Amino acid sequence: MHPNDELLKTIPAFREGIPALVRFAVLLVFVIIFQCSGGIYLASVSQMMGTTALMHEDIMMAGYASFVGMTLIFPVLFPLKFRFSSRTIFLTVSSGLVICNMITLNTTSLPVMTGCCFIAGALRMWGTFECFSSMQLRITPTRNFAVFFPVVYTVVLGSVQISGILTVRLAYFYEWQYMHYMIIGGLLIIALLACLLMRPFHVMKPLPLSGIDWLGGILWSIILLLIVFVFEYGEFYDWFDSGYIRAALFAAFVLGLINIYRMRTLKNPYICIRTFRYPHIMTILFLFAAMYMVLLATPTVLQNAYIGILHYDSLNAISLNWAVFAGIVAGALFTWLALVRYHVKYKPLVFLGLALMVGYQVFFYFLISPDMNNELLFLPLMMRGAGNVMMYIVLTVYASQVIPFQHFFQALSLMGFIRSGVGSPIGTAFINRLFIVLHKENLLSLSSELDAQNPVTGHLSFNAIYGELERQALMVSIKQVFGYVAIFGILLLMAALLTKYRVINKYVKMPVFTFPRRLREIKIFHRPRYTVEELVNGQTEKE
Repeated sequence: MHPNDELLKTIPAFREGIPALVRFAVLLVFVIIFQCSGGIYLASVSQMMGTTALMHEDIMMAGYASFVGMTLIFPVLFPLKFRFSSRTIFLTVSSGLVICNMITLNTTSLPVMTGCCFIAGALRMWGTFECFSSMQLRITPTRNFAVFFPVVYTVVLGSVQISGILTVRLAYFYEWQYMHYMIIGGLLIIALLACLLMRPFHVMKPLPLSGIDWLGGILWSIILLLIVFVFEYGEFYDWFDSGYIRAALFAAFVLGLINIYRMRTLKNPYICIRTFRYPHIMTILFLFAAMYMVLLATPTVLQNAYIGILHYDSLNAISLNWAVFAGIVAGALFTWLALVRYHVKYKPLVFLGLALMVGYQVFFYFLISPDMNNELLFLPLMMRGAGNVMMYIVLTVYASQVIPFQHFFQALSLMGFIRSGVGSPIGTAFINRLFIVLHKENLLSLSSELDAQNPVTGHLSFNAIYGELERQALMVSIKQVFGYVAIFGILLLMAALLTKYRVINKYVKMPVFTFPRRLREIKIFHRPRYTVEELVNGQTEKE
C-alpha cells in the first residue's frame, strides 16, 4: 500500500469534521450532475430544431463535439489533478459548464454552439475524473480495477439514461430550455458546496503543466471533428459529390499524416506511438468499433423509426430508457461478481457481452409488428444495456492489465475516439444509408402491383394506399437491416471464440460483499483516527 493511501481514504479535500459518509455522498452527487450536464441535450433535438431553426445535422454535430471533448482530455487528466486542488477543479468545472449552458441557450450560431459543446465535454470529463479519483480508495482500498470500473460505468452509463428521461419530460411538460436551467442550478449547488465544504488541499507540491503536447491535442481534435462532419453531413451533402465532404476528408488525411509523423519524432507526443503496440490493443479497438459502428448504431436509427411507426409519444418512447438502465445495473453487478468473486476469464465475458447485444438485434428482428405492445421491448433493451456495460467493463479492465499506467490514459483516449468520438456518427451514417437504400427498393417492389385494377386496393383512396405502403416498406426495411446486423453479430461471435486472450490473474481476491459492508461501516458521525495534519506530518503512533 502506498504511504499516502491512508490519507487519501479520508478524502482530505474536505474540511475537518465532515463525516466520511457525507464526503462520499457529496462526490457521488457531483459526478451524477456532471454526467447529466453538457452543452446541449440530444434527447431534445426536435424541440431545439423548432426553436433555433437549426437542422438536425447541426445539433447532432454540436452534440458529437461534446463527446470529442470528453475523449481528448484523457491524457492530461492526471497532470491537471496534480496541478490543481479538488476545490479549484470543482469551481472551475462548474463555472465553465454554467457559462457553456448559458451560451448554448442563447445562440443560433453553429460554430459557437459546437465550440461551447466541445469545451463542455472536456469540463464534464475533468469533473467526473476528479470525483472518481477522489472516491477510488473508498470504493476499492486495493485499487482493484475489477471493482472500480463496474461502479464507474454504472454511474456514467446510467446517468446517460436518466439525463434523457429528465430532458424529455421537462421538454414535454414545459420547454427544452428547462433542462439547461435545472443543470445550471445543480452546477451552482456544486460550486456552493465546494466553497463551503472543501479547502485548497494538495497531497504533494503542485506540479507544473509543462511538457504536454498541446499542439498534438489540437490536431487530434480537428481530425475527429472533421471525421464527425463527414459522416454527420454526408447524407445531406450527397457524400462525395460535395466539395465540402471531399475537402474535409482530405484535410483529415493530411492532419493525420502530420500527427503520425509527430508521434514518431516527438519524445512526449499527446498520444505515444507505443500505445498502439501493446498486446491486443488493436483487438480492443476493433471490438469497440464493432459495437459502436454496427451493433449499437441500430437503436439510434432503426429503433427510433420503429417507435415512430407504433405512434408512441415522447414520454412512452423515453420510458424505454428505464429498461436499458435496469440492464446496465444488472450487467455491471454480474460482471463485478464474475471478475472479483469467481475470477471468470475475459473470453467468456466478452462473448457473453457480445451475445447479449446480438440477442437485441435478433429479438427486434422477430418482434417487429405494427401492433406490438411496448412491454415486449423491455427484455431486448435490458439485454442491450447489460451487454454494453459488460463490454465497457471487461475491455477496460483487460486494457489496464496489458497496458502500463504510463500509457493507460492514452489508451483510454483511443478507446474513447471510437466509443464516443467517431464511432457513433460513422455507425449511424452507415446504418442510415443502408436503411435508405433498402427502403427505396422495398417501396418499388411493394408498389409494383398497386393500381386501380388490383381487387384488393382498387376501392381504396390514394392516401390510404400510399400510407399503408409506406408503413409496410418501413417495417420490411427495418427488419432487413436488423437481420443483416444480426448476421454480422453472429460472425463476430464466432471470431470472438477463435481469439486468444492472455491469461492474467492480477486481481486481489475480495469477498463478494466487501464494498457494501464498507459502506455500512462508514458511520455518519465517524471521526477519523488521525487528522489530516497528523497524517501529513507523520504524527501517528506506531502500530
